[in-house]
Amino acid sequence: MQWNRIYASILSAATLPITKGFNCSRMTGFPIKASPTVVHPSQTQPSCLYSTSESTATKTASATSGIRGVIFDIDGTLADSWNLGFQATLTVLTDYHNANSGDSKHTPETYPLTSEDYHFGCRYTTPERLARHVGLEPDHPTFKRVGDELGKQFDDYYVKLVDQKTAGFYNGIGNLLVRLHCGEVVGEGGGSGVQLGALTNACVEYAHAVLKANCPEYASDSTTESDKAIYNRFTSIHGANSVPRPKPFGDGIRQCCLEMNLQPSQVLYVGDAPTDAQAAVDAECRAAIGVLWGSNDEDCLKKEKGFGTLCSTVDELENAIGKYL
Repeated sequence: MQWNRIYASILSAATLPITKGFNCSRMTGFPIKASPTVVHPSQTQPSCLYSTSESTATKTASATSGIRGVIFDIDGTLADSWNLGFQATLTVLTDYHNANSGDSKHTPETYPLTSEDYHFGCRYTTPERLARHVGLEPDHPTFKRVGDELGKQFDDYYVKLVDQKTAGFYNGIGNLLVRLHCGEVVGEGGGSGVQLGALTNACVEYAHAVLKANCPEYASDSTTESDKAIYNRFTSIHGANSVPRPKPFGDGIRQCCLEMNLQPSQVLYVGDAPTDAQAAVDAECRAAIGVLWGSNDEDCLKKEKGFGTLCSTVDELENAIGKYL
């Protein structure tokens, strides 16, 4: 693949037509009625990540006390990484087209995928998104095989391109993470640090790469740089390939909660897509907060009952989280 070309394209994002926070009702590249994910036979039964369900008494107590954890989506929520994913997608799809089509050849610059198509597809897992991008529907016999092959090619490619320039945090996000962990975000119940978690529908390797590249240091007694990194204070980090079922299922949130030693009713989930709200509802989180600086706009996200609050700025997000502390 053309590593230098793709990296240069990512860094010159300002010259590209960027469509962020688009209205999903305007999309033509994907049918709105499409199922939110593909459920394979092995996924038809809900996973059991807890040996016993949360009791009514525990739920009531959790709902009346401050939250103890916040789990974040990554792309479009923590990291402004859309152009990294878009350019890598164009490269992978171009290679697939040129290898499998007798039509005229494409370059990443001429491949017919719009930024709106890409943004809408981000609600799916990477394999499903890419299979849909090449025109396959979930009931097609090669849908899963092609999606898995393209997904592996994409993951192997774009994870290596992650740095602060290609997948940097939105302004203020790093400071918010530090303040949340250190108890500097004060809510009605006072200020106390919360555990941090991350869950993405991208691969888990990508999640680690983005957090490692971006997470700032915070004051501590540690003498080593690695111990100071807020990245190491994320109790749980997961991706679509490390949980039983990806979003919109709640399995990933429940897996994070298990590793955080918390119940879902003790955590908030923060994301930028309909599938984030749906996963939070499925997992029975205390609440879900939607952010409007990612891949979907207010008209799209306000339709999701799982999002109790929508935030346009990081300051608004901090205030929204503070209400649950």
